[in-house]
Amino acid sequence: MARHSPRRFLVAALVLGACFLAPLRAGADGVLVFAAASLKTALDEVSTAYQRETGNDVTISYAASSVLARQLQQGAPADLFMSANEDWMDVLQQDGVIKPETRVALLGNRLVLIGAAAQTPIGEVSATYDLAEQLEGGFLAMALVDAVPAGIYGKAALQNLGLWGAVQHQIAQTDNVRAALALVATGAAPMGIVYRTDAQADARVGIVGRFPEDSHPPIIYPVAETSFAKPEAQDFLTFLQSEFASDVFEGQGFSLPER
Repeated sequence: MARHSPRRFLVAALVLGACFLAPLRAGADGVLVFAAASLKTALDEVSTAYQRETGNDVTISYAASSVLARQLQQGAPADLFMSANEDWMDVLQQDGVIKPETRVALLGNRLVLIGAAAQTPIGEVSATYDLAEQLEGGFLAMALVDAVPAGIYGKAALQNLGLWGAVQHQIAQTDNVRAALALVATGAAPMGIVYRTDAQADARVGIVGRFPEDSHPPIIYPVAETSFAKPEAQDFLTFLQSEFASDVFEGQGFSLPER
C-alpha cells in the first residue's frame, strides 16, 4: 500500500469535519439541539418523527462534543446538549450551563475498529493484534485523541492493549468521529476507530474488530437542557426517552443504559 502524506490527511480531515462545525439557528419557536456527530443517523430519524407528530420545529447542529461544549460556554443559544461522553457534560454542569435536574444518561455505544467492507473480521481486538502491520504503511483514522470522546476512548483502548506505541505516528486525526469514518469509507485511510453505530451508518466500511469494553471508560451519551433552554425543549427531551426513540436508537446500534 502506498504511503500518504500527513498533509493530505490533514486537509481531508479538515474538509470532512467542516460540514459539522457551523451551528444552525432554530426559529424563535423551535428547539435547537447541539448533538455529538455520532448521533446523526439515528437522531435525524427521531427528530423527523417528532416534528411530523407534533408540528414543532427542531434544528440540530452536529459536531464533536468538545466543540459544541465550548460553543455553549461562549453563549451559543442551544436548548439541548447531547454529548458523546459524560466529561463534557460534567464541565458544563460545573459552569452552570445546563440544568442538572434534566440530565439523563440516554444511550451507550461500543468502540470498534473498521476497515473496508470486504475485510475479514477478527472478533475482539486483543493485545496480540498487530495493528501496525495491518495498516501496511497507511494511517489509522481517529477523532482528535485528546479532545473528542471517540478519540479519547480509542487512545485509551490502544494504550491499555499495548498497541498505541506502534501506531501513534500513523494517526490521521479528524475533528469528529464521522469525519474519521469518511476517511475509511473513501479509502483515504485503510482503517479507523469509530463507534459501532458509525460503522453501521456506511455500507462502504465493515467492523474488523470490537474493543473490549474494559479497555476504555464506559461510553455514555448524556443529554440535558441548557440553563437558557426554551420551554419547548422539555417536550423534545421527553420524546428522546420514548419507546419510539429507543427503538430507533437500538436499531442503529446504540444500547440503552439502565435508568
